[in-house]
Amino acid sequence: MTQGKEFLLEIYRRMVLVREFELRAIEERRRGLIPGFIHSCVGQEASAVGACLALRKEDVITSTHRGHGHLLAKGGEPKYMMAELAAKAPGYCKGRGGSLHISDFDLGILGANGIVGGGFPAAAGAALAFQMRKEERVALCFFGDGAINEGTFHEAANLAGVWKLPVIFLLENNLYGEGTPQDQASPLEDLAIRASSYAFPGVSVDGNDPLAVYEATQEAVARARKGGGATLVECKTYRFRGHYEGDPQVYRKPGEMAEWMKKDPIPTFREKLLKDKTASENEVKAVEDGIRQVLDEAVAFATQAPVPQVEEALAGVYADTHNGLVF
Repeated sequence: MTQGKEFLLEIYRRMVLVREFELRAIEERRRGLIPGFIHSCVGQEASAVGACLALRKEDVITSTHRGHGHLLAKGGEPKYMMAELAAKAPGYCKGRGGSLHISDFDLGILGANGIVGGGFPAAAGAALAFQMRKEERVALCFFGDGAINEGTFHEAANLAGVWKLPVIFLLENNLYGEGTPQDQASPLEDLAIRASSYAFPGVSVDGNDPLAVYEATQEAVARARKGGGATLVECKTYRFRGHYEGDPQVYRKPGEMAEWMKKDPIPTFREKLLKDKTASENEVKAVEDGIRQVLDEAVAFATQAPVPQVEEALAGVYADTHNGLVF
């Protein structure tokens, strides 16, 4: 893809898809279709879309407990994601992963993870496999600012630095590790500086600008494919919902939300498309209307889909070996 009209409209389409999917999922949880917790990524659409558009289909990602957007940004099907949230059999993980544990190996989604920092070892491991097999593929690890203080980050980053692994550590810095402000967890204003400890580049970009994220990720991906090793890309962004639905959000600073809402990536990018005459109002509206129709169909699909059968409860848990033993 080049940065022509089709590419820019695709950025907008994917961002709107992620935003509207999350809002619809929140609504369907209230209606009773979706059980359990939902950790939405409302506000962080630009980092997910910008990063994933810089990848090929055969490249892989690891995700977080806020992973619906990453899957959709990489080309996932909304109806299967909605079915998964609704604990229905056609879902990506057959209704057993729910909101926190989403994977689709065909799409290169190695798994969202409810464990903070859980994606680092998997991404580093996948990158090592690509390097050993001499494949021009990369692994991209999405994580939040809270995870950068986990031991798994330092272990994976150190390994990536020593072995020059083709991995991109994509930090979605939304300023809060659950309810802990970044400035109470780290003395650094730009967390990307930590990359210097492991001898690979680190860059901080506007995480609400999908083009800035795309360009930084594209450069990191190109470097990784050529054998240049890892990169840490810090996307400074903000989540407009709580850590989870129902979070009282008492940790927010007065006026903070209103200031960040002025930088909302979706209306900002919409305005850019119109101002630059990249697209007309009718073209932009057609994108938005199309997304609403897709999500109506996704909700209908999830509502009508069957629940998992008890007989299949252990499917995928154990593996048969060549001699018939089960581990």
